[in-house]
Amino acid sequence: MNYLWPIIILISFLFSIFNGNVQNLNNSIFSSVSDVVKLSLTLVGNMCLWCGLIKIIQETKLMNFLIKLLNPILKWLYPKSKNNKEAMEAISINTVSNFLGIGNAATPAGLKAMEELQKENKNKDELSDSMVMLIVLNTTSIQLIPTTVIAIRASLGSLNPSSIILPIWISTIAGTLTGIIITKILLRRKKV
Repeated sequence: MNYLWPIIILISFLFSIFNGNVQNLNNSIFSSVSDVVKLSLTLVGNMCLWCGLIKIIQETKLMNFLIKLLNPILKWLYPKSKNNKEAMEAISINTVSNFLGIGNAATPAGLKAMEELQKENKNKDELSDSMVMLIVLNTTSIQLIPTTVIAIRASLGSLNPSSIILPIWISTIAGTLTGIIITKILLRRKKV
């Protein structure tokens, strides 16, 4: 990537010079910069809102309710870590954040969960089964409300930014179930 982007930029500059489109290139650069600033401000506002909401949830009894609600599923997904309270709490926060479509708010909880799972990992050079499952679920996560995608679509002027909810539900549910099934199968084969 360190070489690819500079090459693409250089080719676009040369192409615009040889085709006499330098003015169009300059106009597109400045309009793109304006669009990037608007999009960044939209995403920062969105992120602040949801990160703040997750922090409020963590400080209230609602987090305990969510942990209890997720506990049976998480115990099945993470059987070797079900007694690690700190790891299970961080996994719960990560799962809830991903479920709400705020992956950036899920990152700190995911890192905390990995840190806690690494503490109980006997072989520090390899990922434990729980760590593998966390990576799979964090990557495929089911999203109830894809807030980041909706915010991007809204900032770019979409007439119906939330029209992608149903396709995202279908794709994230299918991806998550596939990831869980394949991970469970591969982890069982690893033990054999």
